[in-house]
Amino acid sequence: MRAIARRRFISLSLAACAAGIVAYRARPGGIAYGKASRQRLDVYAPESRTRTNHPVVVYFYGGGWQSGHRSLSRGVAQALAARGIVTIAPDYRIYPETVFPGFLDDPAAAVRWTRDHVREFGGDSGRIFVMGHSSGAHMAAMLATDPRYLAAHGMSNTSLSGMIGLAGPYAAIPTSDPHMDRIFPAALRQRALPIAFVTGNEPPMLLAAGTADTDVDPHNSDRFADALRAHRDAVELKKYPGYGHDTIIESFSAVQNTASPVLADVIAFIDAH
Repeated sequence: MRAIARRRFISLSLAACAAGIVAYRARPGGIAYGKASRQRLDVYAPESRTRTNHPVVVYFYGGGWQSGHRSLSRGVAQALAARGIVTIAPDYRIYPETVFPGFLDDPAAAVRWTRDHVREFGGDSGRIFVMGHSSGAHMAAMLATDPRYLAAHGMSNTSLSGMIGLAGPYAAIPTSDPHMDRIFPAALRQRALPIAFVTGNEPPMLLAAGTADTDVDPHNSDRFADALRAHRDAVELKKYPGYGHDTIIESFSAVQNTASPVLADVIAFIDAH
């Protein structure tokens, strides 16, 4: 397991991000959950400092496994924290620094950091959900289905309270990007899909997809849901007419989220589990 930054080395600053939210960040540039430069995270927590049983989401942004920064998570994290959910927004190593399966170690390490530290921010360490958009949804689903990644950090995928995937590639890796052959080496490709690891021991899942998504085929969600149901796993499949790949994540923004069915469905799923 990679080194975890001890609390005494973390200098926290508090900054109001939105109504009812406090953002906790270490100086400089995020709280370290490992030694690599991209192994940093931000924590968005409800303003209340008295509760220690808020549900927790570890959210992984998308970027095709080769781009992105945890600042992309801010809209989702703020929307969830404003509704009483402690939200962890980690960075993780990406291509070309690492390829599959290397980039899955960082999300697993971030979940372990969350379990060990989230009570400091009012979260319930026994009620952790993983969530992601696009390639981030793939990562969240891999943690929920293939037990090896969390096991390497002393955890079990069955200890997760749930997985929330937004427009994720669960049944097929997109092939239009010329880097995919390097990101997912051919010899390892069969180990790269969450659908291949469904056994019936998965945590509950919410799969959300827009019907107008042209970046990740929404049938990925259909096929994954069918596989989960065939193994009698608990799964909810939500399809949003007219929503595209970006629309589904933009619906968490402060301007749109009060009327967003996506956010409402995510909150209802977390409340139910």
